[in-house]
Order: sequence, then C-alpha cells, then structure tokens
Amino acid sequence: MEKFINELTSAEIGNISSDEHLMNHTTMKVGGPAEIFVEPASIEKLQTLMKLISRYNIDWRVIGRGSNLLVSDKGIRGIVIKLGKGLDDLAVDGTTIRVGGGLSMIVLATKMAREGLSGLQFSSGIPGSVGGSVYMNAGAHGSDISKVLSRAHILFPDGKMEWLSNEEMKFSYRTSILQEERPGIVIEAEFDLTKAKPEEIKAEMKKYKEYRKETQPWNNPCSGSIFRNPLPDYAGQLIQNAGLKGFQIGGAQVSELHGNFIVNAGGATSKDVQDLIQHIKKTVRDANGVEIETEVEWVGEEKPFKNMPDS
Repeated sequence: MEKFINELTSAEIGNISSDEHLMNHTTMKVGGPAEIFVEPASIEKLQTLMKLISRYNIDWRVIGRGSNLLVSDKGIRGIVIKLGKGLDDLAVDGTTIRVGGGLSMIVLATKMAREGLSGLQFSSGIPGSVGGSVYMNAGAHGSDISKVLSRAHILFPDGKMEWLSNEEMKFSYRTSILQEERPGIVIEAEFDLTKAKPEEIKAEMKKYKEYRKETQPWNNPCSGSIFRNPLPDYAGQLIQNAGLKGFQIGGAQVSELHGNFIVNAGGATSKDVQDLIQHIKKTVRDANGVEIETEVEWVGEEKPFKNMPDS
C-alpha cells in the first residue's frame, strides 16, 4: 500500500488522506473510516487513479454526496473515491446539458430552473450527486433519471471510458447496468431538457419542496428512502400500517413523518440502523405478508444486512 500511495502522490491525483471518517461524508452521519480516501482533481486524474488501482489490485469504492449509503462502523478497507470538485462541470448547449458526475442534483435542478430548462424539477430534492443519481436511476414525483438522460460517460475499472446511451444503461426501477452487469463510474451525464418559463419551473419545484417539508424528515440526518416500493404497495405505507413510525433502536429511528425514512436521532451507529432495518423487514412481513427490500446501499466489510438472516 505504501508504494501505491507514493505513486498516487507523485501523480498528483488530488486530495489524499488515511483513516478519513465517512460519517463526515454521508447524509446519515454514520460509518467508520476509509483506509485511503481520495478526491480526484479531474476526470484525467480519476482515470490515472483507476489504472493504478487495477495494477495494484486494490479494492475500491466510489461515493458522491453519500445520500444513499450505509457505511459499516468498521469502515472500508482499500480506496474510497469521492467525486466532487473537479468533476462538477456544467455546460449548456441549447436544451442539451453536459454535467460532471460530482455535481449536486439539487444545485443542478436549481441552475436549470434559472436557465428556463425543464425536466429536472423532480430531482430538486434529491440530496445526491449526478453520478450517484444516474447509477441508481434516482427518481421522485413520478419521474426519474431515465426520463431525461440521453447518455452517460462511464469510466470502467480498467481505466477505459465509454459513452453509454439511455438504452445501453438498461434503466429500471432504481437500477442501471452499472450496479451489477457492468460496474463503472459515472463521470459525466448528458440530459435532454425542454424550454419553459423559469417562473413556472420554480413554482413546480416550490410545490415539491413544500410537500417534502410536510412529509419527509429533511431536518434530521438520513439516507433518503430505505426500502424499494414493492409495487403496487408502498414501503412507507406498509411500515406505517405495521405501527412502526417512531420506533427506535439505539440512535436510529423510523421517522414519525414518513415510514420509509430512518433518521439519526442522535449518536446512531451503523449497527443501530442495520438492526432497525432487520426489525422493520420482519415486522412488515409478519403483519402484511410482504417482503420489502432495501434501496439504501450497504458499504463495508461486514455481511450486508439485506442478506442477513432475519431475527
């Protein structure tokens, strides 16, 4: 690892640190340290980093704004790569925009409203990055990334880059080809938007914001929706029907506003959240006969909660 770090430093990849606490980089505010934490300064530096990782055969993981992650209390061995400054460019060409994977979805939606470009209003409350949102086909308010993305620029583990069309991304509900079939990093995304009056776009976004304030716990650290909706049912309603709103284990609590949100009520650990997820899954299954699966992504060395035996 020392030789690898020396090469990273010589290549001037970007900011490099060791034992970086990931609770400072996730919206749930839980998680242990990353063995090596890297913030690449550009796409080119990220490509160099991936080639080095491949050469040294080191485990790696990419994060954006950490909004859909649950990190182990023991942290993550290997390399954690955070996409942010340096990979957050934005270029507008008529109604087509090209965006860096590290840019905030909320920032992007706000800027597009000012430009009079419609199509991303649904994402104005998604607390993740563009890259993470494309990776998981993030959505809200009846729309998702697949409705507006034309193509995505992907960096693969061997350092090669390729543009994948919307069809090639194989989007479905909260999934894309990148999650299992072809793992890769979204370094850029192109969206096809439409012209509209800025005041109309802003009015729609304001309506969504007011709805979130009334129904979702954005004043507490959380990771967004914890479970996928087992359509035609909704996870939040099933959890509420099971009487779990407000239920708490350690510092992790089912939101009293929305059953599909777990909040860090103070001092929560990743294990608190895992235990609460297991309790919710079992209680919902016993009460409704429905198996709900997690949407939040587990990261760490311990056995993922979604495959753990139910208690």
